[in-house]
Amino acid sequence: MPLTDQGRFVDLRLEKRLAPRRNTSIPAVLVYNGGRGRTDCVIRNLSDSGAKLELKGSVASIPNTFDLIAPGHRPHPCRVVWRTLKELGVQFQH
Repeated sequence: MPLTDQGRFVDLRLEKRLAPRRNTSIPAVLVYNGGRGRTDCVIRNLSDSGAKLELKGSVASIPNTFDLIAPGHRPHPCRVVWRTLKELGVQFQH
């Protein structure tokens, strides 16, 4: 990670965000492969343009596009923009 002039490390992924994010802990479900695939997740932060999702298991089998469904909300089509072992950064496809 690059070091800023204030002596702090900055994750460059944060610098590419289109909108400010709010920390959350919202249970949700990823739905993919025509509804045949479903994976539980937790929305860890959220903005108008995307979210960070935490999964209990590996993200390796999650496709690059899917619908994100949180209780009481309509499905949000998503595109994966980054991955770690158990997290996904997604951009909402409007």
